[in-house]
Amino acid sequence: MCTLWLSLVFVALVNLVPSHGSLDHVTCGSLVKLVNSDYRVRLHSHDVKYGSGSGQQSVTGMQDQEDGNSYWRVDVQNSSTQQYKRGAPVPCGSIIKLLHVNTARFLHSHLFAAPLTNDHQEVSAFGEQGVGDRGDNWQLVCDGDLWARDEEVRLKHVDTKAYLLVSGQVYGRPIKGQYEIAASPKTPGRNSFWTTAEGVFIKPDDGPNRLIHDEF
Repeated sequence: MCTLWLSLVFVALVNLVPSHGSLDHVTCGSLVKLVNSDYRVRLHSHDVKYGSGSGQQSVTGMQDQEDGNSYWRVDVQNSSTQQYKRGAPVPCGSIIKLLHVNTARFLHSHLFAAPLTNDHQEVSAFGEQGVGDRGDNWQLVCDGDLWARDEEVRLKHVDTKAYLLVSGQVYGRPIKGQYEIAASPKTPGRNSFWTTAEGVFIKPDDGPNRLIHDEF
C-alpha cells in the first residue's frame, strides 16, 4: 500500500500557511477530510470507545470543520498488477483504507449493530499503530477513471457490501451533538455520498512543491 507518515506538528504548520494548488485528483498518502453531501458533517474519530457493540473507537460526523480529529490518510491496497505509490492518483474501483491520523486506527466495519440505528452496521476505528485487518477495506465507488477531488463518491465495505453513511441520528453525552456514522447494504441514498474538503494533498511528482494544502 502507499504510505505517508506526517506528524501532527507538520499538519498544524501547514494549516498556518493556506495555499491553493491545481491538483485535480485525490492521491495515495494524502491527508483528507471527507464531508457528507447530505448532512454536511465531516468524517471524524477520537479516542472515545463505544459503550455497546464492539467497544472499539467511535467514528462520528462532526460539524466543526476546524477539528484536527477529522483527518484521514488515504492508502490504496496493492494489486497483483499495479504497485500504488505515494502521490499516485487513486483509481475508481480501488480497494482503499482510511487511517485516522491522530489515533493510527483504520476506518472499519463489521456485523455489530450501529449504536443508534439498529438496522445499520456499526462503523468504528480499529487497529493498533497502523495495523488492522480485512474489515478495514473499502471499495471506492465513483464515476470515471480516477477519484476527482470535487467528485461525490461512495465507500462500499468489502466484506459486508454495506455503504458508509450518516444515519441522521445524533449522539448525547459524552459526544453530544455529533452524528452517527454507520453502514448499510440497502440501496444507498444521498446520505452515502462524500466529497473531499480540507486536506494535505500529495502531488505525483517529486520536488519542493509536492505538498498542496487546501482549505475551503
